[in-house]
Amino acid sequence: MTNQLPTTFLWGNSTSSMQTEGGQNLGGRGPSIYDQRSAGPSNMDWSTAIDEYHRYEEDFDLMHEMGVTCYRFQIGWSRVCPTGDGNFNPEGIAFYQHLIEALLDRDITPMICLYHFDMPLALAQKYNGFLSRHVVDAFVRFGKRMVDEFAPIVPYWITFNEQNLYTTSNARIYAGCLEGGTSDEEILTITNHVMSAHAQIANYLHNTTKAKIGGMLAYEEVYASTANPLDNQYARKIDEFSNRNLMDVFVRGRYSNEVMTYVKNNRLDIDLTEQDKAAFTQLTSDYIAFSYYRSDLIDSSLVPINTSPLRYLDFGNVRNPYTRSNEWHWNVDPIGFRDILTKVYNAYGLPLFPIENGLGIREPDTDEEIQDDYRIDYHRQHLQSMKDAIFKDGVQVLGYLAWGLIDIPSSSGNMDKRYGAVYVNRTNQEVRDLRRIPKKSFNWFKQVFTSNGQHLN
Repeated sequence: MTNQLPTTFLWGNSTSSMQTEGGQNLGGRGPSIYDQRSAGPSNMDWSTAIDEYHRYEEDFDLMHEMGVTCYRFQIGWSRVCPTGDGNFNPEGIAFYQHLIEALLDRDITPMICLYHFDMPLALAQKYNGFLSRHVVDAFVRFGKRMVDEFAPIVPYWITFNEQNLYTTSNARIYAGCLEGGTSDEEILTITNHVMSAHAQIANYLHNTTKAKIGGMLAYEEVYASTANPLDNQYARKIDEFSNRNLMDVFVRGRYSNEVMTYVKNNRLDIDLTEQDKAAFTQLTSDYIAFSYYRSDLIDSSLVPINTSPLRYLDFGNVRNPYTRSNEWHWNVDPIGFRDILTKVYNAYGLPLFPIENGLGIREPDTDEEIQDDYRIDYHRQHLQSMKDAIFKDGVQVLGYLAWGLIDIPSSSGNMDKRYGAVYVNRTNQEVRDLRRIPKKSFNWFKQVFTSNGQHLN
């Protein structure tokens, strides 16, 4: 008998508001930290993006034709609460109400993300982002209001996109910190503030609705670069500090013992309060969501003595000679995808939900159908690895969402790095007419999605 995925399996697309909407000064939206970024040779500004603010119905029609059954999108905090902590904007809330209704009209299940790095500018300037408890409280207020508005019709939620990025040396960027945010103490304070906000909103959602919520990680499989035992130890510690530390809270209600021992030994004040601990104890998760694009190698010999585990990859990340990469050095490693699915499920026992996966490629500027066989090959390999994890390893997986199936700029604003099965006619410098042109992979995804994963060739 052929192994078959459940009929409830979700197939779809994943995006963020800053990379899709545009409409920067429309509908009562307030400025975010991204609005200050000007265009350059390798990035666009954020005023238009792909104009989803006006074109979402057109794009939802394309998704429906492709067989998409789930769309993860972001509610822009600045669009529904222009200053982040002031009055809510009825026009912004109405925009997302109409967007959700348009998805439901096409039998596409909505999934909401509440924050994807675009801190309201006022909160960044006045309070220095998630280094401040005021911003935590403001985000919880925003999140609870969105739960009240949309949880009756939106069954799946995440709070923070790629929450473990707040435990890296770039945490200050994602957290909207205009000053500081670079020391271990500040990074782990941001980590704790973000987790506190997540727990408070997740607990509220579970206490007041029937919707489901889980934490989300940016998961990169990290391998030892050699047989040196120290390389292996560093790989394990990276996983512990970046991934398992947060999953321990999502599932077990407490931070990793190893991480908290590091905090204690280094006398770090991470602003962990009794109220935080109580919220963590109450916290439950319905699934663990994650993005997966690539894997890493760690060479411990490149890491200076006494370097924090938070920064091992800053110094010791090296190229893998056994995998191929795109021009941005993001490699293709479908085995790593299976390994993450299986080891996380074995350790935590919750359903897994990969909600970002894809390959960014520079593509020709053309009106003709782009022959993106490289994209088909990438997703075919990863879907086969996912099916191996399900049918050979016994992992429970809720669905599979690709990233940016309709072309969007990368998180740095680069429209040249394209992930989609639909070409959008714009460049970094020129908005053009924004026409949507399906690529060869469009029909391949349609075949995969409508067959519930049976036909990958």
